[in-house]
Amino acid sequence: MTDPHSGAETPVRAVIDLDVTGPVISRHLYGHFAEHLGRCIYDGFFVGDRADVPTEGGVRLDVVEALRALDIPNLRWPGGCFADEYHWHDGIGAVESRPTMVNSNWGDVIEDNSFGTHEFMALCEMLDAEPYISANVGSGTVREAGEWIEYLTRSDDSPMARLRRANGRDDPWKVRFWGLGNEPWGCGGRFGPKAYAQVARTFGTYSRDHNGNRLYRIASGASNDDYVWTETLMQELGFEIGTGNSAGPSVGAYDAISFHFYTIPGTWAHKGSATEFDTAEYYRTLAEAARIETLLAAHSAIMDAYDPGKTIGLVLDEWGTWFDVEPGTNPGFLYQQNTLRDAIVAGVHFDAFHRHADRMSMANIAQTVNVLQAMILTDGPEMVLTPTYHVFEMNKGHHDATSHSVDLLDPIPSIVSGERTVPSLSTSASSRDGRALISVTNAHATEWASLQFDLRGAEVAGATGRILTAPSLQAHNTADDPHAVSPHAFQDVHLEAGTLQVRIPAHSFVTIQLDLA
Repeated sequence: MTDPHSGAETPVRAVIDLDVTGPVISRHLYGHFAEHLGRCIYDGFFVGDRADVPTEGGVRLDVVEALRALDIPNLRWPGGCFADEYHWHDGIGAVESRPTMVNSNWGDVIEDNSFGTHEFMALCEMLDAEPYISANVGSGTVREAGEWIEYLTRSDDSPMARLRRANGRDDPWKVRFWGLGNEPWGCGGRFGPKAYAQVARTFGTYSRDHNGNRLYRIASGASNDDYVWTETLMQELGFEIGTGNSAGPSVGAYDAISFHFYTIPGTWAHKGSATEFDTAEYYRTLAEAARIETLLAAHSAIMDAYDPGKTIGLVLDEWGTWFDVEPGTNPGFLYQQNTLRDAIVAGVHFDAFHRHADRMSMANIAQTVNVLQAMILTDGPEMVLTPTYHVFEMNKGHHDATSHSVDLLDPIPSIVSGERTVPSLSTSASSRDGRALISVTNAHATEWASLQFDLRGAEVAGATGRILTAPSLQAHNTADDPHAVSPHAFQDVHLEAGTLQVRIPAHSFVTIQLDLA
């Protein structure tokens, strides 16, 4: 291991041309996901009339405050697998009159529908976040989906607008993001790609734009590297390959195509512990996480062949780490702790998102509270912010910022995991409002790293750093130690004559803000 005080590492040299602009990094790449799964909705977002937790309309105000600090851009709901067995009529009207159902996907528990459309839309208003609603394609009907968007967005005397007013909401809501089902190759109906593409076209057609509300329709796409699924959806839109011209009437049926990718270091049956892992398992996790770059590039290349103008967006509306549930918890609730390892995985993902901002229009981490790679963990009145939460907060400066390529002049040091070799350094940069932000992840378990950025095309008046790290990769936040992994000022940043030198400890995530003159 390199002496952390020696400064003996050979720096990796890189160039950032601050006057050469790339695509804008949509703030929606920092989106979130809330499914009726385990304790994400109930006990997480929504606790009803509990006296020991401040609430508004049953929604936890501490959770709202924490997420507002992230400038959360959108929230996906009601699923996930739950979306394709959810019938929205069951979640409106007087709570005591709402029918119950069985949540067969997640724990085989009874869902009482006390959190429905009005509660979700109120939550989005409290968060100042756009709703992303997934319609039921698997067990629902085209009419049901069309009436839901009418209920949400129509302002006149239509049947569904009258029903909404009868349920206490006069003004319509704005709903832009509209998902056409979820994982149709699996829990969303077991479709083949061609069959689903035709269904998505039908559902997209009958999910109407009302009163100036313009839907951004998102077709449910592939799992991981199922590139046939993506190509089939592009073909169904009627593009002539290589031209970007439409050969038929289908363009407009959907505006984006999604896919899902989870970082799982083990097998599906034995994914590994969220907190008890060694360096070899840590490196397996990183090797899996690094696949996101290949997947984004490959799905984008297929879409580019049909749509070189990039009119159709690519949406990664489920991503994150997936480990075995915490011992003693319901295996169907997917509750896992969140360590520094998860934060490193998030940093690697965001850099990849930034590099593909020309095609990516949205990403949603799974999930926001108490499920998988969560931002927040709750237990009764207690609330804990996870290491992943802090990566989202430190990266806020990339929201709707102009990306800048980071051109590397030297090879990046690498990590070997089995037969895979992956970079141990990841970085990206953007600028907006007279400031630039550089994010750097040093994923190496034991070695410090040095970077030397040649900053060109703008005068840089100053640089300040922040760092997220901990003594061990397994470190995590608890109610007894809520700040075990939290950001601190980072001093090992030196700016001189347009050159920025940064020395980064092992297993750390760092952001450097540049003040542009």
